[in-house]
Amino acid sequence: MNPGGEDAEAGEVVRAFIVTRGRTRPVRPELRLETLVTAFPAALGAPLDFERLRIVELCRFPHSVAEIAALLSLPLGVARVLVADLAAERHLHVHDHPPEHAGRPSIALLERIRDGLLRL
Repeated sequence: MNPGGEDAEAGEVVRAFIVTRGRTRPVRPELRLETLVTAFPAALGAPLDFERLRIVELCRFPHSVAEIAALLSLPLGVARVLVADLAAERHLHVHDHPPEHAGRPSIALLERIRDGLLRL
């Protein structure tokens, strides 16, 4: 067996399947990759296993789902499932998304800027 070859990749897929208990979709479908989460203080003492404990420890400070996946070398889908599970179990606090256009310029303004740049 080659430690860095196909067998290693197959092991990673099996491991992800086991970690998520065979699920590929999070219990909270609205959980986006940019969603920020933080751990509730009581979660740090909860009897959690492996990846779930690492996520809670990491989330002592706010992190996005994408950051959690990257920092813990987890596939994004696995991170979404685990974060959603931890939130459902009240170990993680999911921060609300701002309204879709909060603090963003209007489409009309962006179009005027684009048109102005095209005229240059």
